[in-house]
Amino acid sequence: MRVLFCTDGSKISFNALRNFAKWTKGAVVDVICVIDWSFLPDEVAIEDAGFSNSCANVADTILSHAEKEIAKTNLIFGQCIKRCGESVDSILEQIDKENYDIILMGSHGKKGIQRWLGSVSRDVVNNIDTSAYISKYENKGKKVLFATDGTDNSKMAVSYVIKYLNLNEKEIYICVVNEAPNFLFLEGTLDSHWLFEIEQQQLKIAEKIIKDVRSKLEEYSLPVVKDAVITGIPAEKIIDFAREEQIDLIVMGTRKKAKIRTSVSKRVLEITSADVFIVK
Repeated sequence: MRVLFCTDGSKISFNALRNFAKWTKGAVVDVICVIDWSFLPDEVAIEDAGFSNSCANVADTILSHAEKEIAKTNLIFGQCIKRCGESVDSILEQIDKENYDIILMGSHGKKGIQRWLGSVSRDVVNNIDTSAYISKYENKGKKVLFATDGTDNSKMAVSYVIKYLNLNEKEIYICVVNEAPNFLFLEGTLDSHWLFEIEQQQLKIAEKIIKDVRSKLEEYSLPVVKDAVITGIPAEKIIDFAREEQIDLIVMGTRKKAKIRTSVSKRVLEITSADVFIVK
């Protein structure tokens, strides 16, 4: 497995590295650090040799530290990549150049109106076909939640995680969120019998989804600690479930070309303190 670790030298980015190492071993990790001058005012002369050398030295220090951190884990160090330019474009260029299985990033989890605005991690995820592991805080790397909806994308996510992550001796959880029927059109919600029938159908489908995921995991002798069928707004319920069960990693599947600007994945990424693995 080949992984691209994107770091700006922040504690959050190295939290992502340490967390990811708890879920896998033997992965070859390339490290990219981008010297981003795009934020500087026009009057700042980046051609100045002293300034350029200073930035380059910072990048070298970050890359050297990343190599040492990787050496402390079961991961394998690949290569250092230093780029000058806009962060997102530079990372996307490297992803296009090499064949990576997973992109590893930290997210600062901005609050309020700043949430996800100009986020490097969001913009990268929105523009790649590769799966992405995103982290904010260092955690125990013990509990994983498969947030599934029964689609082909979420089924593939289970298979992908089994292939690339080590789930042995981990605590596995599954949840399916059914949207409340009373969120539907008004005429339908006035019929209580109709609502009951819809809820029963949703429950049957959700139970089959959980059964299928359990069966897949059991093929690899991976027992499930807990499963749940929840009714409500999907993103909110996934976040609540992860908080209540103290989940370390949430796994979600999505289409390769899918954007996360308005998706359930986006909402979960914005709010949850758990790591999020978006499998494309």
